[in-house]
Amino acid sequence: MRVLTGVSLLCWLLAWQGLAGVQHSTLIHETDSYRVDVRLVQVDAQVISKKTHQVAGSLRQHDLRVYEDGVQQQISTFSQDELPLSVVLLVDLTDTVRPVLQALSQGAQQALQHLKPQDEVAVMVYSASTYLLQSFTTDRSLAAAAIDKAAHLGSQEAAFFNEAVFQAGWYLSAAKNPDSRRVILWFTDNVPNTPSPELKARAGRSLSGKELHTEKQALEQLFRTGTVVCALLKRSPLSDQHDMGYRSEMAVDRRLYPPGDVHQYARATGGLVVESSGKTVPAKLAELIDDLRLRYTLGYRPSVAKPQGTFCTIKVELAPEVKKLQKDLVVEARQGYYR
Repeated sequence: MRVLTGVSLLCWLLAWQGLAGVQHSTLIHETDSYRVDVRLVQVDAQVISKKTHQVAGSLRQHDLRVYEDGVQQQISTFSQDELPLSVVLLVDLTDTVRPVLQALSQGAQQALQHLKPQDEVAVMVYSASTYLLQSFTTDRSLAAAAIDKAAHLGSQEAAFFNEAVFQAGWYLSAAKNPDSRRVILWFTDNVPNTPSPELKARAGRSLSGKELHTEKQALEQLFRTGTVVCALLKRSPLSDQHDMGYRSEMAVDRRLYPPGDVHQYARATGGLVVESSGKTVPAKLAELIDDLRLRYTLGYRPSVAKPQGTFCTIKVELAPEVKKLQKDLVVEARQGYYR
């Protein structure tokens, strides 16, 4: 836990811009007694081999099935690597992560070249609070400079994961391209602090008494913005030491105030967690970006009208004939969205 040094606090007031990944219009009956929803829901999906962990990038539209609330939907649009990316690089300021950030900063410029020219990147850092170091830009030099700045920061505050994920998802709602695929690329060792009132008071002075967002609220934000969470995970002996201390915290506090987990956020949104070590971090970042390029974007119009604000579950599967031929393939996609 640590205090931010050398960072100017940037306050951002973001206007809500609707649901990402959902294009919609509404047909109104002539009596205005009901509405029929004809929105286009877009879902990013990635197909991975369980044995090799390699991404399968040669599937076609009829190789996949999509279900909403258990009902199969007709896929009306299908693409791969056509839509631009809006990426928030979310950086953990934990002391155990800083050596990794220094290695990342040295190769960030080259890794970011794996993005397309139209892809936009923002850089955020967090401990108890979250700060924006670089707003959305297509200038790779600016993004790399922000990563380098993050590598030289430190904090003695607690690391509150849920707040960081919520703020990153919220900021993605202000992406300059409304049709972009939205992604959080998270650099962390996955050692969160339990956001109990006692710890907030003791190790969260930058919060100034503000309430933290919960794990549930962070997940809702991700679903509303159609955001995929991917993580570059780097452990160290110090991470393990801190992790043992974290797990020894009172179980009741962890149940009352879930601290969040990288793997859970990735599973819920269909993202990947890639483990790295030392100087391989830039190469792993480039690999993650390349994997994002191989994701499929499926679009469908829901077959059943439901009230606005309803949470709808999504499941993407391989077609039966593909399952028979490729038994080791699994599909990763977000678990749902809000209408």
